[in-house]
This record gives sequence, C-alpha cells and structure tokens, in this order.
Amino acid sequence: MGHSEMLLAVAGLTQEEIDRRAQQLADGEWSEFSPAERLAFQFARKLTTEPWGVTHTDVEALVEVFGKHRALDLVWHVAWGNYMTRVADAFQLPLETTNVFAR
Repeated sequence: MGHSEMLLAVAGLTQEEIDRRAQQLADGEWSEFSPAERLAFQFARKLTTEPWGVTHTDVEALVEVFGKHRALDLVWHVAWGNYMTRVADAFQLPLETTNVFAR
C-alpha cells in the first residue's frame, strides 16, 4: 500500500491517520466508511482478486452511486493500480522509500 499511503499524506492526513486508514483498508474493516466508499472498496477488491467475476451489475452499481464519469475513473484507477503492481512485482521493483508525491 505504499502509493496509497503516499497519496493520503499528500491529502493532508497525519502519519497516525494514514497508519489507521491503511490498516482498516487492509483488514477489510470498512464499517466507519460511507456506503459509497464501501461500494468502491468492494469493487476494487473484486477487480483485484477475481477480475473475471466483475459483472455488468457491479459496474451499474458504481454508475448509480458515482455517476458515469466518476465510475469510469474508479474502474480505470483500480485497473491501473493492479497493472502497475503486477509490472513492479514481475520486475521485483521496490517501493520508494520517500514520498515521491510530496512537494
């Protein structure tokens, strides 16, 4: 979750908040998040772990909650993140040790 943590830092979260959020996301403990966020997390997990299982109904649910453009952004960003992770894993690239997004 290195890049996610970096983006949370750029969004202004403290290290304590980042650690807590990262742990919640990793554990699947999403009860404190809004229904829309939980839907996005569920979709992201499904696209990540069983992409063949994503259905038209899954995408329709995103469109209903987020609208067409934000749903497209969500699908694209999750797919891109999975792509980058697989490329980095294949080449055994380490995560950056510093926040490359910080100013």
